[in-house]
Amino acid sequence: MAKRPIRSFVRREGRLTPGQQKALDQLWPQFGIDDNHDPLQLEQLFGRDAPRVLEIGFGNGASLAEMAKNQPQQDFIGIEVHRPGVGQLLKAIQTEELSNVRVACTDAVELLKHRIADQSLDRIQIYFPDPWHKKRHHKRRIIQPHFVNVLADKLKHGGHLHLATDWQDYAEQMLSDVSGNPRFQNCSKDSGYIDRPDYRPVTKFEQRGHRLGHGVWDLLFKRL
Repeated sequence: MAKRPIRSFVRREGRLTPGQQKALDQLWPQFGIDDNHDPLQLEQLFGRDAPRVLEIGFGNGASLAEMAKNQPQQDFIGIEVHRPGVGQLLKAIQTEELSNVRVACTDAVELLKHRIADQSLDRIQIYFPDPWHKKRHHKRRIIQPHFVNVLADKLKHGGHLHLATDWQDYAEQMLSDVSGNPRFQNCSKDSGYIDRPDYRPVTKFEQRGHRLGHGVWDLLFKRL
């Protein structure tokens, strides 16, 4: 019997609002990436050749929509397993009249491994992934040495991996796992953490954390 892969997420479906359901029904055909095994043709997907950014776990999509609006010269692929968040991002795409965003509702690890060509992405960003804070669950964290290698495969040489978390022990693990891969170079001057780049918006979740005195750790690595 084949061993089931360890998932970094649990599908908590939640209830779709009427607006989110309408967005899924009406906008998915134009902006959605269907869940199949066909390799993605990114130039065809966006209708142009532009720098490409992939975000894993975009939540409600507010941050991703803001980045896409502020960086129209770049194309963004967002992956999220929770359909209410996907519906919310599709609503934002329509409201902001964004043409540079495509959305997938699937397992990001599988999509990356099997549908994204090697050396085709300019940036991969993973912000506030599930910390799986209990030690026995750390194996479920998406950032693991083997997955760091997958991320390296998909980034162009000179591309960037940008991570952020509000859990210090996860930040330390991320720093160790990515720094330990010779295909990445830390962009921090002291080989540690960086200040939040201007292109990453502060989320409501993050603002609440700041009010409660929580720290946030950003890490930026360059693909060698």
